[in-house]
Amino acid sequence: MSAYQPAKLMRLHFSEHHRYKDKLLYEAIVEKCLELRIAGTTVLRGFEGFGEKAQIHRSHLFTHELPIIVTIVDSAENIERLAPIVEAMMDTGLIAISDVQIKRIHKSEGSPAAEIYPARG
Repeated sequence: MSAYQPAKLMRLHFSEHHRYKDKLLYEAIVEKCLELRIAGTTVLRGFEGFGEKAQIHRSHLFTHELPIIVTIVDSAENIERLAPIVEAMMDTGLIAISDVQIKRIHKSEGSPAAEIYPARG
């Protein structure tokens, strides 16, 4: 059984309407992570939240301003390289970076899980 490895988790918090140039901010960040060959990125949409202005962000009949959380996991070096780039892309929001332990799970061919969930190639 392989051991867990040290890594960094970056969480970006902002609203769904935030943009970077001609794209939604979360789409631009995911594309930048792909370009920089970051190990993993996931975008999550929240139901409700608030930030520094204590203004509730939620879906209403006439407006949508749901919170977005972008999670990014990679080595400390890659997160340190990415942080100033992402910070420059954001007009407002929050960046949180934490130490984490990671273990990549990849079932080999022939295992029961691999038969249920075959690898894409």
